[in-house]
Amino acid sequence: AAHINRVAASLDMPPLYDVQWTGRAKTLAESNLNFLLAFGLSIVFMYMVLAAQFESFIHPVTIMLALPLTVPYALLSLVCLGEALNVYSMLGLFMLFGIVKKNGILQIDYTNTLRARGVPRDQAIREANRVRLRPILMTTVMLIFGMLPIALGQGPGSGSRGSIARVIVGGQALSLLITLLITPVAYSLFDDLRAWRPSWATALTSRLRQLGAYGSRPGPETAIHADRDASSPSPPRPTRAAQL
Repeated sequence: AAHINRVAASLDMPPLYDVQWTGRAKTLAESNLNFLLAFGLSIVFMYMVLAAQFESFIHPVTIMLALPLTVPYALLSLVCLGEALNVYSMLGLFMLFGIVKKNGILQIDYTNTLRARGVPRDQAIREANRVRLRPILMTTVMLIFGMLPIALGQGPGSGSRGSIARVIVGGQALSLLITLLITPVAYSLFDDLRAWRPSWATALTSRLRQLGAYGSRPGPETAIHADRDASSPSPPRPTRAAQL
């Protein structure tokens, strides 16, 4: 595309003539802005969901650090296969983001569980990686082998489906080792930064936790009504003889 633009700019065309894109190139150019918008919204929504689940502002960042690392490997798989980036490849990138972050979720969740039991941080990180390595490898290998028939398939519609599958297979296979290494390191670094965070951040975090705990409690009027309902005896049910 860049070469064609340079050639078109070097042409000495009359004022009423110009160069326009058509076909897939036009579709890809029009979808770039929508792709960037969807990419930004997906990052925001993923962060919000992870922050709500982990009740932390830092752990979602630790998990999502692996996402940018998958993009070069996904594009490298396209280069090795001699394919161009198209709309279907972009859809494969979105699916790859949702798949890759599960590894970090498994690692961070079990690390927090071990630390809640009193295990030191470094020992908890090593133990969590050792325990979670098997399910991570199992899900990754099964995903790759499940996508291979789609990536190598032929026939009607194989072009679109194959582009999505090849991005997922290449990105997941090549970035597996990097994501397994970067998540524990990032977790340790962000945990060290907690001691350096300013006082306003600590106060804000504690305040949000207090509001969350207060919101889950019943209000005073609800508690009073519940006590009254429990203390007031229910009227006796009339017997069969009294009804007759």
